[in-house]
Amino acid sequence: MTLQPFSLANKYILVTGASSGIGRSIAITCSEMGASLIITGRNTYELKKTLSQLKGEGHALIEADLNSESDLDNLVKELPALDGVVSNAGINRRTLCKYIKENDLDLIMKTNLTSPILLIKRLLQSRKINSGASVIFISSIAAYHSSIGDGAYSATKGAIVSYSKVLALELAGSKIRVNTIQPGMIRTSLLENGPLSAEDYEKDEKKYPLGRYGKPEEVAYAAIYLLSDATSWITGTSLVLDGGISLI
Repeated sequence: MTLQPFSLANKYILVTGASSGIGRSIAITCSEMGASLIITGRNTYELKKTLSQLKGEGHALIEADLNSESDLDNLVKELPALDGVVSNAGINRRTLCKYIKENDLDLIMKTNLTSPILLIKRLLQSRKINSGASVIFISSIAAYHSSIGDGAYSATKGAIVSYSKVLALELAGSKIRVNTIQPGMIRTSLLENGPLSAEDYEKDEKKYPLGRYGKPEEVAYAAIYLLSDATSWITGTSLVLDGGISLI
């Protein structure tokens, strides 16, 4: 028999924010590794696109706004017992610290920090996370690698890393692993509507020691690593994918 340490066969995995970008890539790549996916997000049209690209059978789509308590409750109710959770949904509203608006701050905090924490709470209370499962939070190098305009966003990404370490300790007795992935800049469609011009992004990209931004599938490969049984002795860690930019 061929050794397949990174297989996700027979695993049920939830991916939030799966309607585009990193979340979509994680869902597709996990399905290619044999997993059954439950994908969720707010945009049903885009979620259906993701669903159509999943390989194999046994996948499901559940529309949900994780900032809505009723949607959160309905999502957890409909989910099967999970072998993996990838908490990917998140937003950013870049602005200088002296111009941060309270309503924007509340939305960023709720989306990037409060809702992921409450989702895990409900999953645990409903016993929807199997023993031996893997929980992943998509954080960012913004947690420690400062960038002008990212004050609120960076605060949430640093907080989710700290939370994940506590959760890892609390769930260790159930053999549930908890880790974070911290990407640098990833080339997704979001850059097209970003605050910089294409020329500015190209200039910034050259600052990376490996000479480019990351690709969504590279984050997906990291997720597969942490979701698989190959990392059954890894918990409470952060996997950095940043082309070396945080070394500068």
